[in-house]
Amino acid sequence: MTYLLLLVGFGLLIKGADYFVDGASKIAQFLRVSPMLIGLTIVAFGTSAPEASVSFIAAFEGNSDVAIGNVVGSNIFNATFILGVTAVVFPLAVQNDTIRKEIPFALLAAVALLFLISDVQLQYADINLITRTEGIILLLFFAVFLYYVFEMARNNRSQVDENPVVTEKKTWVKNILLTIGGLAGIVFGGSLVVENSIEIALALGMSETLVGLTIVAVGTSLPELVTSITAALKKQTEIAIGNIVGSNIFNIFFILGASATIHPLAVDPKIFQDMWLMIIVSILLLFLSRTHFKISKKEGGFLAIIYIVYLAYIIFRN
Repeated sequence: MTYLLLLVGFGLLIKGADYFVDGASKIAQFLRVSPMLIGLTIVAFGTSAPEASVSFIAAFEGNSDVAIGNVVGSNIFNATFILGVTAVVFPLAVQNDTIRKEIPFALLAAVALLFLISDVQLQYADINLITRTEGIILLLFFAVFLYYVFEMARNNRSQVDENPVVTEKKTWVKNILLTIGGLAGIVFGGSLVVENSIEIALALGMSETLVGLTIVAVGTSLPELVTSITAALKKQTEIAIGNIVGSNIFNIFFILGASATIHPLAVDPKIFQDMWLMIIVSILLLFLSRTHFKISKKEGGFLAIIYIVYLAYIIFRN
């Protein structure tokens, strides 16, 4: 039964992503905004739902390691393996605005988080802690990001043809239902995959720590992985890039901000190694995006290999 539910979960993930990308890209056309904008908002927020639920529950239960590790691990997975595999499927063209604004914003999120968790080093405190006040600061950063996105949407619409796109009500309803239904399939399918993978892994003798660092971290990012690959196959590369960059911004500013506001988060010293990798990967992504304004298949393969090496390291470390 566990194996059957696992297959059902993968089926829901794949089909849900298919409907989700189709619906979201058509909504972007009807609203006369760029697919990149839809990727940064609707798609990114939707595919980050598993990370949000895991981190919020962990914060309520006072389990800081899960809340922080989930976000940092997911961001590294997004910027290396997901982006890498997606680029291998179809090279990702990167817009100038993405290089100048969105990717630097994701880098700012990573650097801001590093400073906020460095209480021992910067303030000679006894422990590193993300306080409620710092959680609210992260949420304020998220509000600034949302303001930027809505301004971009307004400017984007003013640059397109003033003639309104005539769309039948039935078509609107169909695409909204496709998007919502696809998102539901992604979230529910991802949940089935994670739960049943854990059950199978534990039955095979894997430790809970190892399962948490591998299956849970990767499992909560499955929606981003499937959605980005589906978008690349459909040649909707802006949605793929927007999904990854938007998810990384959303994970730090909103998910960690809200989690710390719910309950102050104590920081495990081991997470600093992962934090530095997240920052280095963000800088690398900015550098690769500037080369011919695209991430090629070779560069994608290189990013994917970085994650595989990192995964081997954390398994050895723990």
